[in-house]
Amino acid sequence: MTRDSRTGAARRGKCPRCGRPVLQQLVGRLAALDVTADDEQLPADRAAALRTVNRLDWCLRTTKAGTELQWADCRRRRTPCPRPHVVDHLCTGPRVPSPVPSRHRPAPVPAGQLTL
Repeated sequence: MTRDSRTGAARRGKCPRCGRPVLQQLVGRLAALDVTADDEQLPADRAAALRTVNRLDWCLRTTKAGTELQWADCRRRRTPCPRPHVVDHLCTGPRVPSPVPSRHRPAPVPAGQLTL
């Protein structure tokens, strides 16, 4: 869970692969999404232009607890959203190699001896 346990706000951190600053938060209460978004604030229209099927944009709300990510449903309004927006992080760092599966070989024992 990436919601700040004390406040419920987004946590600021760095991507472990590329080192860019990111915001992390569990967005939603029932069917929540674990979101990692770039920490670059954009106007709502520019963030909407970067949105794709697999990359969402998020509305930033500042509360007493800190910065909070919310669903960007503010685009239903007739006026542009005055709050800043961020988009999901798209990592450009090197791929982490997958671990090589180890092949367990049983210890050689004399024929007829049981192994534990």
